[in-house]
Amino acid sequence: MGKPVSLSKHRKAKARLKKRAQADENAVKFGRTLAEKKHDTMRAEKSARDLDGHRRDGDTPSNTP
Repeated sequence: MGKPVSLSKHRKAKARLKKRAQADENAVKFGRTLAEKKHDTMRAEKSARDLDGHRRDGDTPSNTP
């Protein structure tokens, strides 16, 4: 005869594995690393600086055609 098995522990372990698999799938689908987020932020800031650097004196966003 085998050892008694707790069905609730088995059920909970199975649910944890399923949740972990879903989380891993979502991380691949939607997740970005911290380095990727930082790179996008730095690129946006540089773009804004470059755009501001090309403005003429007295040129404001409301004055542009």
